[in-house]
Amino acid sequence: MHADEADISDDLVRRLVRGQFPQWADLPIERLVSGGTVNAVYRLGDALTVRLPLTRNGAKDLEWERRWLPELAPALPVTIPTVVAHGEPADRYPWPWSVHRWIEGENPLEGQLADPENLAHDLGEFVRTLRKVDIEGAPRAYRGGPLTTVDAETRKAIEELRRTDEPFDADAAIAAWEESVTAPAWTAAPCWVHSDLMPGNLLVSGGRLTAVIDFATAGIGDPACDLIVAWNLLPAAARDTFREIADVDDATWLRGRGWALSMAVIQLPYYRHTNPIISANARHTIQAILPPPFRE
Repeated sequence: MHADEADISDDLVRRLVRGQFPQWADLPIERLVSGGTVNAVYRLGDALTVRLPLTRNGAKDLEWERRWLPELAPALPVTIPTVVAHGEPADRYPWPWSVHRWIEGENPLEGQLADPENLAHDLGEFVRTLRKVDIEGAPRAYRGGPLTTVDAETRKAIEELRRTDEPFDADAAIAAWEESVTAPAWTAAPCWVHSDLMPGNLLVSGGRLTAVIDFATAGIGDPACDLIVAWNLLPAAARDTFREIADVDDATWLRGRGWALSMAVIQLPYYRHTNPIISANARHTIQAILPPPFRE
């Protein structure tokens, strides 16, 4: 997926575990299939996972996890990751890596939700609860700033998609984007946000939300970025429930739609030949946002 991506194999993971955590050396190792773009994730036995950053930038996330996950966990209504060990660069793998506790559940899939109404309720509760967390010294979230920070990149991606064979109405996308990017800005104090609520970062069981994972982009900022699940996952009929529970105003809702659109149009040209899970979700999100007359 990335030009500077590390070469990670089952044998490499076995060697790293054996060399640094011999107590787990005999546990079975299995690479997990996901749409993740930052880490390779392996299941280690029944109770653990190994996460290895694919690029140097991903390696920077490990210190964030060590610092903030233990403080966030008690405040949230669902399970979040627990780091149980930190690995060091070795055996020609150049970056730190980590071992997490296994969390039961499966990733929800857009268009195939077992209980969208209750999932919308659970997601709204998570977003609202996280927004109210009061932890001092929080970092700025990756998508915590105004939409204008990604205006140029979003417009460039829309024009790039215009030149592909994707069934995509670039003029409709520009109109939707301009409506969001010009919406009133967030003027209240910055609050905690996850800022990457993609389906691959959610776990469900029996249709209900059981865990939220991958907090590397979390921090404080405009809560609009956490509304992306309304379009990248939830069907239209469940969006009102999500919005009501999340408790957001019109301008924030409109900015949230802008974040969902921006992420989708940037992801699709970048991943459409290398990550079928992400590219399929990007297409779904675009179709959920553009008004019906513009869909093809």
